[in-house]
Amino acid sequence: MTDLDATNFFADPELVDDPYPYFDELRAKCPVLDQPNQGVLTVSGHSEALAVYKDSAFSSCVSVAGPFSGLPFQPEGDDISELLEAYRDQIPMSEHIVTQDGALHARTRGLLSRLLTPKRLKENEDFMWELSDQLLDRFVARGSCEFLADYARPFSGLVIADLLGIPRSDHDEFRAVNGTQMVGDITDDTVTRSHNPLEWLDEKFTSYITERRRRPRADVLTEMAQAKYPDGSTPEIIDVVRLATFVFAAGQETTTKLLSFGMQVIGENPDIEKLLRENRDLIPLFVEEALRMESPVKCHFRMARTSTTVGHTKVPAGSMVMLLPGASNRDERKFERPHEFRLDRPNVREHIAFGRGSHSCPGAPLARAEGRISLNRILDRMADIRICEEHHGPEGGRRYSYEPTWQMRGLTELHLEFQPVG
Repeated sequence: MTDLDATNFFADPELVDDPYPYFDELRAKCPVLDQPNQGVLTVSGHSEALAVYKDSAFSSCVSVAGPFSGLPFQPEGDDISELLEAYRDQIPMSEHIVTQDGALHARTRGLLSRLLTPKRLKENEDFMWELSDQLLDRFVARGSCEFLADYARPFSGLVIADLLGIPRSDHDEFRAVNGTQMVGDITDDTVTRSHNPLEWLDEKFTSYITERRRRPRADVLTEMAQAKYPDGSTPEIIDVVRLATFVFAAGQETTTKLLSFGMQVIGENPDIEKLLRENRDLIPLFVEEALRMESPVKCHFRMARTSTTVGHTKVPAGSMVMLLPGASNRDERKFERPHEFRLDRPNVREHIAFGRGSHSCPGAPLARAEGRISLNRILDRMADIRICEEHHGPEGGRRYSYEPTWQMRGLTELHLEFQPVG
């Protein structure tokens, strides 16, 4: 058993390789549990997480940095709404949609829906099929790959670049930018943060949108530059820029982790590869189960605006709440035999890897399409997919390394061997 009070989620290296026993113990003690480290209220249950995601009593102002937000005020009383709004612009990432609440968030989300139209998403899917083949062409013939570097990372980055209409001549420059710069080192209690860690992206998109408003072209960036709010008003350039910046940054690492875990499952389970190869209609369910089993985002944060309750636990106003999708998605009260990967799970789509409520991930359809298209093309081009024993050890003694961060759950590398097809 783990000493829950002594375990620091933000700094314990043992939680990097396998956090799930810790999550199980949290939930068994209480699905909503006060943790002394960094002063967070930890939510590890499925129904309890849904309650928080959907309750407007909880603000998303601290959704990214959580207890490391460096709040410029001391919460007092049973309602801190006015205090929170007075200091909101001093909280890191306050300019981005992910931290917005209420009417402002709804307005920004409405603008996003006008940027990511069904037509644009369909065009982006066409690009995915083409890109998948181009990337596979580079390594399939040799019968091996390091999947993250050879496929997952370039695929996810270039898909987002195409979606936003970034000129192909600039793709390599964008690929070099790390969209998740706000990362904590799991071995240290300190976290380096910046009020705007996406400054470089802001500058690039500002130049694009400003130029397109001045000289429109027949391209996606011009469509973005000319997009309107739902009420027909024209957004400021910076509002469009911030949306584009956030979509670019948020849409890469999550998909990279989804694809790499999916291939790890296939490499470890020849029966699953055979089943998917013979019945491609199972691929969407495979993607959902992969999201449930290994949720790419480890934690989301909320702050209680008003004193409330979650489950049977009192939550005072100003409480920092940490939601753990990876824990909630393995809640045995919701998912039968939650630690097993199953393609026949009837309620798999009820996972919360993408959150829920007004802040549910707007890129979820895109990530699902990337998973579906990639797996189809990979199965077309690669057979007898296996984990490379030279790099990861023999079956029963595998060695995998995971990113040493409390924010994301994902492999650092995945070496595969396979038989080329065609």
